Amino acid sequence: MTIERRYAVIGDVAGHYADLTQELRRLGADPEAGTLPPDLIVVQVGDLIHRGPQSDAVVALVDHFISTAPQQWIQLIGNHEAHYARAQVFEWHEQISARAISAMRAWWHEGIMQVATVVPSATGDLLVTHAGVTEPFWREDLGALPDPYAVAERLNQMGRLGRKAVFRPGEMLTDRVAPRVGPLWASAGSELVASWVGHRLPFGQVHGHSSCYDWQRSAWRPSVPSGAHIHLDHDAGHETVTLDGGVIIGVDPGHGARAHTAWRAWVSQGTSASRG
Repeated sequence: MTIERRYAVIGDVAGHYADLTQELRRLGADPEAGTLPPDLIVVQVGDLIHRGPQSDAVVALVDHFISTAPQQWIQLIGNHEAHYARAQVFEWHEQISARAISAMRAWWHEGIMQVATVVPSATGDLLVTHAGVTEPFWREDLGALPDPYAVAERLNQMGRLGRKAVFRPGEMLTDRVAPRVGPLWASAGSELVASWVGHRLPFGQVHGHSSCYDWQRSAWRPSVPSGAHIHLDHDAGHETVTLDGGVIIGVDPGHGARAHTAWRAWVSQGTSASRG
């Protein structure tokens, strides 16, 4: 038996607790009780923390949902969670509590927090990671696997084994474009989208982390590659890049110290096997 599901992909929360709870309520969730509607699967792409004022509260809320609705909350790791789950590779001026750090480390070491997952959509199954999988990374590090489920499984296995490739930095950390940048660090324009221009996407993707469009300044970033056809949903804070073979959907809300004024989860309908 299969049942219809809503898959809501939430972009980088970046310490903005009020905005997260507001969006969860819009989706029909009860943040206080830690309950989700029975038809809803939440996928959060990572970078729950930093920048905003309430990182600790965000981690506590997600930890609550992970405890009360473990089959309905899929938590992915971003480069800011990796800052605590692994050896630190950058410095960050804001401090978060020992309790929040302990929770994130537990998610990672217990396999609750993953590198990748797949969500169904009307146009095909989509791979979801924090920053996206570039064409060179897919070809050289993943062996050009054509199926998004196989790619997600491989990425999660690599994460469990601590493979450095998954955490390989790129332009955002080193100031140099890195074609084989890992799926926690790829810059949307110069590394992710640029790498697929002129190649056929084997499957579509959804990512957070960064965007081709600067939502805070209402302007295109200079790294946007020519040949990329991009549709912007200003009300939701989504960008859809259409390439040969599929789409790359960015759901990064563009959060800075202040929350972006308009963003929503990207929601897709799909079916999954009934557990009851």
